[in-house]
Amino acid sequence: MGGDHGPSVTIPAAISFVNHEPEAELILVGLEEVILAELKKHKADAHPRLSVVHASEQITMDDPLEVALRRKKDSSMRVAIELVKDGKAQASVSAGNTGALMAVSRYVLKTMAGVDRPAICSILPNQKGGPTYMLDLGANVDCEPHHLHQFAIMGSVLVSAMEGIARPSIGLLNVGTEDIKGNDVVKATAKLLQADHERGALNFHGNVEGNDIFKGTADIVVCDGFVGNVTLKAIEGMARFFSSVMTSEFKRNPLTMLGALIAGGAMRAMKSRLNPSRYNGASLLGLRGLVIKSHGGADAYSYEWAIRRAFEAAKNDVQAHLSTMIAELMPRTPVQEEPSSTT
Repeated sequence: MGGDHGPSVTIPAAISFVNHEPEAELILVGLEEVILAELKKHKADAHPRLSVVHASEQITMDDPLEVALRRKKDSSMRVAIELVKDGKAQASVSAGNTGALMAVSRYVLKTMAGVDRPAICSILPNQKGGPTYMLDLGANVDCEPHHLHQFAIMGSVLVSAMEGIARPSIGLLNVGTEDIKGNDVVKATAKLLQADHERGALNFHGNVEGNDIFKGTADIVVCDGFVGNVTLKAIEGMARFFSSVMTSEFKRNPLTMLGALIAGGAMRAMKSRLNPSRYNGASLLGLRGLVIKSHGGADAYSYEWAIRRAFEAAKNDVQAHLSTMIAELMPRTPVQEEPSSTT
């Protein structure tokens, strides 16, 4: 029910996904009457692998956390997450209010042992042809070194499970690669990660800069949620700007249109590879259950990718890997803090 478009996007995406993925079963959570009407509109009301669970309330994009947690106990978001807690679903996907999703997920599912703050992790393309995983992307705007340390551990376990890389490399996002660069938090985090590297627990590459994200310098890029969210939104905006400029330039005159015709195949492949929609779907790491966050403005194509992220995470048994490895790698911290404001 969430996001900018609600069932008009989420239902077509769900139908398309189950039609392409015969192993998948989806539970559609929300206002039953609305969902059934949308399913009927797409002639999928009798689909054998789509079921509906009614939830009488929905969390809006501007609902404060108190409303989401205390007053709307039968919201579609909360009911969906409770299905994960009860083992009736292996993952939950939402395009709703990010702050509410994080707060409700943490309240219902709780965090894993040793994890102070869950983090938002997503993937970006790189020039090596693989993904670069990046976290945190907005859940924690103010972080201490041990928080970034925990993010690195969670990211390492996720990449190992999803990509089959035994020792994924970790880069710490900084204003330079030299050890003397950065603020006190980043410098202290680097020391924690280097200590883990020396004892063989993590594969710490060192400091990386913004351009290293797309170079594929490291498998994982770690930063606080403020930096991560601004970086992600800037990247998405640049990708769409680039696509718009290319389209307008190729349509400028007959000669450029001919050039576009000749280069059509390569242009379509490039547009597909760099399409931000293909990278929709961020994991909320550190919870005792799989929760995937879609962009609120996602269209059906983009939202379908978020569903696929959840499906692949469940299929690869990521939650079991996370539980086992985080228990082994995560240092215990003396203070358990509440999460800072979300974006």
